[in-house]
Amino acid sequence: MASPQSNDEARPIDQIPSANLIGYVKSAQGFKVLYVEPDSEIVSFKASHAETLPSDFTERYLIQPPKDVHLHVVISVLSGSCHAESFYLKGLKPLLDAIGLHQSVDYTVHRTTSATTVLELTRDVIQPQANKGAQQRIILLSGDGGVVDVVNGLLSGTRTATFAAPSVALIPMGTGNALAHSSGITADNTMGLATLARGSPVRLPLLKARFSPGARLLVEEGSKKEALPPVTSEGSEPAIYGAVVCSWAMHAGLVADSDTAEYRKYGVERFKMAAKEALYPAGGSEPHRYRAKVSRLRNKDGQVSWEAVDREEHAYVLATLVSNLEKTFNISPHTRPLDGRLALIHLGPMPSDEIMRVMGLAYQEGKHVGEAEVNYEEIEGVRIDFLEDEDRWRRVCVDGKIVLVENGGWVEARRVESAQELVVELVCLR
Repeated sequence: MASPQSNDEARPIDQIPSANLIGYVKSAQGFKVLYVEPDSEIVSFKASHAETLPSDFTERYLIQPPKDVHLHVVISVLSGSCHAESFYLKGLKPLLDAIGLHQSVDYTVHRTTSATTVLELTRDVIQPQANKGAQQRIILLSGDGGVVDVVNGLLSGTRTATFAAPSVALIPMGTGNALAHSSGITADNTMGLATLARGSPVRLPLLKARFSPGARLLVEEGSKKEALPPVTSEGSEPAIYGAVVCSWAMHAGLVADSDTAEYRKYGVERFKMAAKEALYPAGGSEPHRYRAKVSRLRNKDGQVSWEAVDREEHAYVLATLVSNLEKTFNISPHTRPLDGRLALIHLGPMPSDEIMRVMGLAYQEGKHVGEAEVNYEEIEGVRIDFLEDEDRWRRVCVDGKIVLVENGGWVEARRVESAQELVVELVCLR
């Protein structure tokens, strides 16, 4: 390799860790190698020049700008620890500049101003163009909630015969970032930039959670209730689509209780903090025993049927399409990236220390599923008929959205099989 000509801060190319590499583009001087330098909480974009590159490098790391695709850059200003705007300025925009893409010509920047910005943008801007067959890519600087807003925005309206599914390039800026961790986007240090630059779109598996008619979406830190967004599909029940999880009991409770400005300051630690408060209530009482009739839809030798769980008291009930709810929290170790399989993890009431011990094993490469108390199985769907009087015990989580189900109500989540409902592609490195 020829000695690279680098700017003052750039590294020699042979000293760039592979985990920091984004890729390269051709330049007048030969090649421009693009990479990041992780510093503090935000990575910095860097470029080094070289006259020649090894053939194995050029085959693997070439960046080819998308052709005839309009890009939407969506900056979720308040996601996670509120780093999306800084990352756009220090990481994403310099990358787009380096590969020859120009704002207002090749891409449009949108910044969120409310919790419904992404949903409205999808419904009002992206879907009409998709219905005309336009190729679109959404570069989404957000958490999992941004993806679910895109999905539900697209499914809230009518899709034409010429509908072209937009692709999402996810830059993980949320707290858990389950989808990014589970699909390999965070396998390197580039925070999704390498995947954006060199990845290709793969159809995103979904689940559909239907609710009894009185269910309401909790917003503004649980202080207000709203009707669930309309979904155009068979049946009149309220519904939300998700790409990550549908949960009840302990998981849904800790997500709901920790979704406040005060908790969000602690990043991913907020979930552990909320879990301890739930498992060790003030006054020393035991954790709540969640009451419901739970059934799962299973496929045995091609025969699909409902089977009831043989208890009505529960601690943890979670159906998921992903392997990791956090970077190291491996909730479903048998799940592979975007394989479309729906897994159910559930367990009954146990002492607080035992729940902490068992679920803590998920941080050890998913060893919790080997515990006798943990039920782990592949399913087609799950149904929960609630037996709780208090509202707080009837909260359901779908990809971070919290739904309050009415007394005597239910939720039923199933894996989406219809190609007409699989409306989004996720950009991945394969």
